[in-house]
Amino acid sequence: MKDNRKKRKRFLPIWFLLIALLIGGCGSETESRQTDAITQQTLTETADTLEETQEQRAVVASDETESAAKTQDEITDYATEKSSVLTMDEIPAFADAPYVVIDDNEPDFQESDYSETSYEYYSDLDELGRCGVAVSNIGKDLMPTKKRGSIGKVKPSGWHTVKYDFVDGKYLYNRCHLIGYQLTAENANEKNLITGTRYMNVDGMLPFENMVADYIKETGNHVLYRVTPIYTGDNLVADGVEMEARSVEDDGDGICYHVFVYNEQPGVAIDHATGESHLAEDAEVYASQAGSGDERAEEIQTEAPAEQTQVQEQAAAASEYILNTNTMKFHRPSCSSVNQMSDSNKWVYDGTREEVLNMGYDPCKRCNP
Repeated sequence: MKDNRKKRKRFLPIWFLLIALLIGGCGSETESRQTDAITQQTLTETADTLEETQEQRAVVASDETESAAKTQDEITDYATEKSSVLTMDEIPAFADAPYVVIDDNEPDFQESDYSETSYEYYSDLDELGRCGVAVSNIGKDLMPTKKRGSIGKVKPSGWHTVKYDFVDGKYLYNRCHLIGYQLTAENANEKNLITGTRYMNVDGMLPFENMVADYIKETGNHVLYRVTPIYTGDNLVADGVEMEARSVEDDGDGICYHVFVYNEQPGVAIDHATGESHLAEDAEVYASQAGSGDERAEEIQTEAPAEQTQVQEQAAAASEYILNTNTMKFHRPSCSSVNQMSDSNKWVYDGTREEVLNMGYDPCKRCNP
């Protein structure tokens, strides 16, 4: 019996050690389980948070998409719908002034039309192939970064190749941008080109386009801009264009105008139904002013196509200039200054030297264009 007691005493420390280890192991296992439970709960909560965030982002993305869609709808609405549609009955008869002021120079925009995001809209051609309204919220990001390309392949409704000696550049008609290339970089877009007289293009529209372009380059602001060609009945050539513009960020302090520019040419009588033309009764006055002397202003509407093309090519080759819209200098295409010119300031212009001078540009002293 004593031996057995001695054996039990001898093994007691070992049992205590085993029990302690077991208790310690159970405690660690319990703590581990508790830790795992906490970790699992944290992961579940994190997953729920991520799911809520993703749902919120999805809602925001959906709202942004819906907002963008609404914006396009709004653009279409105010591009095609106005509080009043201008008709030629409301416009004074043409009297040798390129434009008249409409509605005290206040454009017909609504407060909801304004935005600090750039965009542009061009109407589809109608069943007669005529352009409709063009509207843009013009910002620097829409302006051209490269020189203008050819637009000769576009034949707007009512187009005729007609030449009069007393017209600047000789040709009566230009392919006239509703929204100028220097504003939105739209080149040969048939939805943005109409048959317009040289007088309307250069004397009427260009000064307003230059005004907007200069303002945007100087301020970085946006200008809400709309041009609407006005036709009488089924005429193929517009009677003129309604031009509206208002600067956005400064609420019209920089740019604000509303004008109608006549699609007429002093000294020329135009049939807006077809685009055909002939000398007006007062043509001699304009021929004299242009230095034509006794030479009769000649219409070459019946000129043979091959000869017509040759004349056009000669005119283009003789009157291509590179305009720097920043320095207001103009150059020959071969001038070394052209290579140093920023593309954003470069404007390839086809016209006469007199036209360029009349636009306020000075000749380069290096190439003497």
